Amino acid sequence: MAVQEINLAGKYALVTGGSRGIGRAIAERLAEAGAAVMVNYLHRRSAAEETAEAIAAYGVEAKIVKGNVGVAADVDRIFGEIAQTWGQLDILVSNAASGVLKPALDITPRHFHWTMDVNAAAFLHLVQHASELMGDRGGRIVAVSSLGAVRALPNYAAVGASKSAIESLVRHLAVELAPRGIYVNAVSTSVVETDALKYFPNPEEIVAETRRRTPAGRLVTPRHIANAVLFLVSPLADFVAGHTLVADGGYSIVA
Repeated sequence: MAVQEINLAGKYALVTGGSRGIGRAIAERLAEAGAAVMVNYLHRRSAAEETAEAIAAYGVEAKIVKGNVGVAADVDRIFGEIAQTWGQLDILVSNAASGVLKPALDITPRHFHWTMDVNAAAFLHLVQHASELMGDRGGRIVAVSSLGAVRALPNYAAVGASKSAIESLVRHLAVELAPRGIYVNAVSTSVVETDALKYFPNPEEIVAETRRRTPAGRLVTPRHIANAVLFLVSPLADFVAGHTLVADGGYSIVA
């Protein structure tokens, strides 16, 4: 039996936070497999345009759209552009994230609600819109999570809570949407080599400790996450629903 090639030709994908780091790697990986990709960004248009150029080099359609996924009006506008441009959506990758990195006892109600809104609430709003454009044709939805959803990490209380909420939403949405052929899953990981590390208080210590604890002996890269996402949106993952796929080089299984 021949190995099935992942071919996403004719599919239309939205990747939020797709201009840099993990999001860019995912956007390029989907394009490499043949999907047309719309890259959502918030601050750096130049980075989004560079990503779109990289996507177009694979011979697929590349679009960019500005918007804060934590703002309902922006999400409405993003999907309005998708509806006007393509009239459909086959793949949603919810990657954009932010949040307050502080000890739990230092988190204010404003910090907490903002982090939950920009991560978990945004994911729910994105899926509500995406499922409408997917209709009854089916589709694939993947949220990018982290081990902070199930483990206690320094300064990660608010973000970890939002990631836990996302993984819970993945399960509930999977139950609701699977009858329509829309499969909802998540990819979780440990520390990833991206610019986001600079926002942590002690990035050098985090990198060294993660590398030491990871059986694979190195950090996760954006490409590792992109490969996991590609699997979940492909026919190879047909009938996988409500699952959180951990791609961390074995970090989470070490006592």
